[in-house]
Amino acid sequence: MADDGPVIALPTTDLARPDGAGSRSRPRSRRRRRAIARWHQLAVGLGLTAAGGSLLAALMAIPQRFDGLLLVSKAIADLIGGLSRLGLGLMQLGGVLAVALLAVFALLLLCGGLVRIVRAILGQPFSRAIAPTTGRPAARTTRGR
Repeated sequence: MADDGPVIALPTTDLARPDGAGSRSRPRSRRRRRAIARWHQLAVGLGLTAAGGSLLAALMAIPQRFDGLLLVSKAIADLIGGLSRLGLGLMQLGGVLAVALLAVFALLLLCGGLVRIVRAILGQPFSRAIAPTTGRPAARTTRGR
């Protein structure tokens, strides 16, 4: 049997046609990007330098107004206090949930006990629900015959 080629013909798009015709839907332009004017580059550079310098000057003025070490230590103390309060709250919530689960479990035990007491008084059997049989045993099959 000779190999006649692919069994399944896959569809081709305009960009990848085997004959090369119509390889692009629109012509590609080869224009160069316009160079940015020098005065524009100078203005952007001066603006960035002025912004960076003024930000550094403002950061250097902070220690004069605030005690930096006190500010950082107060922030850390507040963070630790908040985390400890969060942990305490989560522990309290867990305790409440544990007590609620124990109460539900106790109610289930109480209801189950009452049902068994009522069944014992009325004389109903405690057997599990088993489908009744028809009275005939199922036919036995032997293997290997």
